[in-house]
Amino acid sequence: MTDLFDSSAFLATCSGRPGVYRMFDGDARLLYVGKAKNLKKRLASYFRKTGLAPKTAALVGRIAQVETTITANETEALLLEQTLIKEWRPPYNILLRDDKSYPYVFLSDGDYPRLSIHRGAKKAKGKYFGPYPSAGAIRESLSLLQKTFLVRQCEDSYFKNRTRPCLQYQIKRCKGPCVGLVEPQVYAEDVRHSVMFLEGRSNALTDELSAGMEQAASTLDFERAAELRDQIALLRRVQDQQSMEGGSGDVDVVAAFVNPGGACVHLISVRGGRVLGSKNFFPQVGIEEDVSEVLMAFLGQYFIGSPERDLPGELIVNVVHEDFPTLIAAIAGLRGRELSISHRVRGTRARWQQLAVTNAEQALGARLADRQHMAARFESLAEVLSLDEPPQRLECYDISHSSGEATVASCVVFGPEGPLKSDYRRYNIEGVTAGDDYAAMHQALTRRFSKLKDGEGKLPDILLVDGGKGQLSMARDVLDELAVPDLILLGVAKGATRKAGFETLYLNDAAHEFTLKGDSPALHLIQQIRDEAHRFAITGHRARRGKTRRTSTLEGVAGVGPKRRRELLKHFGGLQELSRASIDEIAKAPGISKKLAESIYASLHSE
Repeated sequence: MTDLFDSSAFLATCSGRPGVYRMFDGDARLLYVGKAKNLKKRLASYFRKTGLAPKTAALVGRIAQVETTITANETEALLLEQTLIKEWRPPYNILLRDDKSYPYVFLSDGDYPRLSIHRGAKKAKGKYFGPYPSAGAIRESLSLLQKTFLVRQCEDSYFKNRTRPCLQYQIKRCKGPCVGLVEPQVYAEDVRHSVMFLEGRSNALTDELSAGMEQAASTLDFERAAELRDQIALLRRVQDQQSMEGGSGDVDVVAAFVNPGGACVHLISVRGGRVLGSKNFFPQVGIEEDVSEVLMAFLGQYFIGSPERDLPGELIVNVVHEDFPTLIAAIAGLRGRELSISHRVRGTRARWQQLAVTNAEQALGARLADRQHMAARFESLAEVLSLDEPPQRLECYDISHSSGEATVASCVVFGPEGPLKSDYRRYNIEGVTAGDDYAAMHQALTRRFSKLKDGEGKLPDILLVDGGKGQLSMARDVLDELAVPDLILLGVAKGATRKAGFETLYLNDAAHEFTLKGDSPALHLIQQIRDEAHRFAITGHRARRGKTRRTSTLEGVAGVGPKRRRELLKHFGGLQELSRASIDEIAKAPGISKKLAESIYASLHSE
């Protein structure tokens, strides 16, 4: 029991009514938020002398203050609890790392509407379908619709400036509305069928297409009948894959799985009897480790903490919790809609339930195996560098630019559990000679470690620099200039063959040069973080270049002036088709030699 908090005195005056309690440490930091039907009984359970779980005991040992808020009933307590968890994200609560926006399928207005993925505010005119559990689920639906009904998915700017049909038309993924190869009424019918599919009316759509096929066959329009037959076959194949026989309604199937290493919640989204997709969530588990507690905490944050989220008519879960009636009442009060929660189900619903459990179990197993694999790599690195214990924080820096243009430096951070993406940083480099990677790295490290000197951020255990002796020496100069406490410097240079597995490593200075075997877990870790830094730098560079360069990609190619650019784009029908062309195909364009074609190809495909 904590010495910071007099639990006996507190419990003597604590109310026995429903409400919310908040636990604080000695520095007035919020540790935990909970709700209770009876505040006094619930809080007394924390301060008993025996029987506490280790995580609960750790929480109690830090408590210096407890505050309570009495509510009219349990429903109000649940709503207040979720509001406080979302606002303060206490470390001992189960926390759901959630997307800030939810993906939809968007169908634009106009004579030839476009289907696309949409996130964020719904400002554009058109229809929105969803939300879907993940962008991957949307891409699957859009791919099917593109194959079946050939509704365009290209950007409006691309669509308006076409003079000839693109590759999508050639491979029968579009009917070429951009150049008038399809009548508006025919295209509108394809759009109407796509809407029926997105609204979950697959059976009605299949029946309508079957009737159309029979009518086309009776009038001897066999080409149209064959087209409808293929559409029906694609739709039925999807229905078979989703095991939708007998399924109907809007349902979310939610299964939680917990083991000592963590927790996973798998959600399958079903709308109109059709599975839209699924998604894994890995909530940060606080003191609740029981499966039903994890599931209850997840559902509260998922549906109450995000009231804009789509609400199904039914939840199918793998465990029950005594507070489900309170959850249902809270959602009804907040959203104005009834929700049912089912546990004992049969037939199709039972298959969905078992599928969700299996996915949660396998996803958590894979995540934990990956963590253990990462921990083994850290231990190997500690052994290679003769450290007393594995490092806890690795930082790696890389530079990306195109002939000195739009230079960006990246910083990626890894810990024993993998990438710490919230700590990633990018630095737009200014005021250095174009192509001077040393100066760019010097600026990035100076900006990073100047903040550290001012008390911002964390000091890494090992600083990796993608480069050889020169980069390492420059990094050492920066650290010396800023009087940064000693930390391990590791330079990663490509070997003589410039192939993965043959890297030359430099520890602290150029004199300590060494290599590792290709199968070394430590080398695999170094390669992984180096490659991630490279990827992150390139992504930032491309984004910056895209904002600053408002000219053609071809302008950077020597020997390609305005006239050749126009001829190239005219020959291929646009930059997208030119990008898909091989060197030999480019060389066939008027006025383009094989050598110039190689330069154009390299420019279009440079990283």
